[in-house]
Amino acid sequence: MEQDKGTANETGMVELATFYVGEALCGMDILKVQEINKLMEMTSVPQAPEYVMGILNLRGQIVTIIDLGKKLGLETTEVTESCRNIIVNSKGEYVGLLVTRISDVVDANWDKVEPPPANIGGVQGRYFKGVFKTDSRLVGILDVEKVLLEES
Repeated sequence: MEQDKGTANETGMVELATFYVGEALCGMDILKVQEINKLMEMTSVPQAPEYVMGILNLRGQIVTIIDLGKKLGLETTEVTESCRNIIVNSKGEYVGLLVTRISDVVDANWDKVEPPPANIGGVQGRYFKGVFKTDSRLVGILDVEKVLLEES
């Protein structure tokens, strides 16, 4: 049986940590999330891409903070009380994804995940593994590695 390349090797159930980037509801495999925290003091990085907000020291680890909205081609994330950093470990480096707000953990079955459309809420579909329909919303399942590896 041939699998769609967007969901290759993805089978069974997955818990999705969901969050908003602007008005777009996104999710990622909860196992990719190291922790979620509030913004802390950041140091700006000269000549970094515009989506890099800065770096911070998290218990001795240097974490690069990325404005996920800007990285995905949406508006700059307005920093408010509800904003959070989702800390992920990618290839041995810690990266913080700044999101508008955190939502729920959603149980998803990969058999019910559909291929991503060309664009989800203004975001390029290439950054997503697929979409999962809940009772009331569509959740774009973010391909974290692709987001972190590709230059905007």
